[in-house]
Amino acid sequence: MLTKRVCSAGWRVIGEQRVYFRSMWEANYARWLQYQVEQGLIASWEHEPHTFWFLEIKRGVRSYLPDFKIINLDGSHYWVEVKGFWDAKSLTKVKRLHKYYPEEKLILIDSNWFLSNNKKLKMIIPNWESNSCKIFTSKDVYV
Repeated sequence: MLTKRVCSAGWRVIGEQRVYFRSMWEANYARWLQYQVEQGLIASWEHEPHTFWFLEIKRGVRSYLPDFKIINLDGSHYWVEVKGFWDAKSLTKVKRLHKYYPEEKLILIDSNWFLSNNKKLKMIIPNWESNSCKIFTSKDVYV
């Protein structure tokens, strides 16, 4: 029997931005970024603002859309990918980003980041979500 873990995809308003997040983790990471903006630690953040195309590739993974672009106070930027599960396609996207866009910095956020920070951040960041993942089996219907 197949199972799928669905962690609260949906629309949220964070920092006056209405954004569709694919998971609770993405939404919480956006809340963390907004907190950093409000504390004066970063200038701004954007959710999925740019697709990187791998024009030399004719088959397989030809593009990559990182979850977040973070703009530092000095105007420089970096990208963040929030990922709960790394499949072969996801790994290929990251490898190709490094190969074809070596000047771009990418930070990977996974379960370890949330395990390390969840307890502290839910105490200081409003509307921090937790425990809203649902597990569906192959016989369940979900949209």
